[in-house]
Amino acid sequence: RSIPSLSQFRRLRCLWINNNKIQDLTFLIKSYCLTELYLNNNELTDISGALKHLCSLQILFLHSNELKKLGKTVKELKGMRSLQTLNLFQNPLAYDPDYRLYVIYFLPSVQLLDRKLVTQRERESALHLFNPKRSCVVQSIAFGKRVDTSLGTTVGSSRCTQPARRLIMPSGIYNIPFENPEDAVLVRATRRSLMEFSSVDWNKVATCQERRLKNKAEEPLQKLTVQFR
Repeated sequence: RSIPSLSQFRRLRCLWINNNKIQDLTFLIKSYCLTELYLNNNELTDISGALKHLCSLQILFLHSNELKKLGKTVKELKGMRSLQTLNLFQNPLAYDPDYRLYVIYFLPSVQLLDRKLVTQRERESALHLFNPKRSCVVQSIAFGKRVDTSLGTTVGSSRCTQPARRLIMPSGIYNIPFENPEDAVLVRATRRSLMEFSSVDWNKVATCQERRLKNKAEEPLQKLTVQFR
């Protein structure tokens, strides 16, 4: 039911104490070097203040306990930047309808949650659920991508005849992101501001001395300006 302090084991890295009846984790206060911790199948009801100092932890098993408060549990684990494997299933908190996406959003370093790999689609869904405004911005920005669909612009003397693909636009700022990433790229391209570059042949521009002496007649500047979207 209880374990004495492990403070004398300053370099302890891996600890298996699963399948017991442990309810208190104060014995872990000075176990800063732990990278693997197996606490599954115990009687834990709250881990607040017991694990947040374990910044080197990479694997944490907490399944089959009595953890009920999802927010408090995840908050305790937020400082674990190296945490990659996490088990929380078979706890009351796991019955929350948004449990998995909540953990994925607030613990972005986790790659394997409840013995299942975290997918990119799940990360996008979690972002959309808990930060819809940022999700909309991310979906509308397209760096390093190319739109193959014609925007109806003229190139030289010929005009593209390929019909533009019809976009299914979101109805508001807090709605579902674009189903097709190319739609986001296309919308971004149509809203992009104009850029202008100008160049001048400085060999034909009179110097200050020439203008003072009036030895050289001033000619109109030949300025080349290029605009593109």
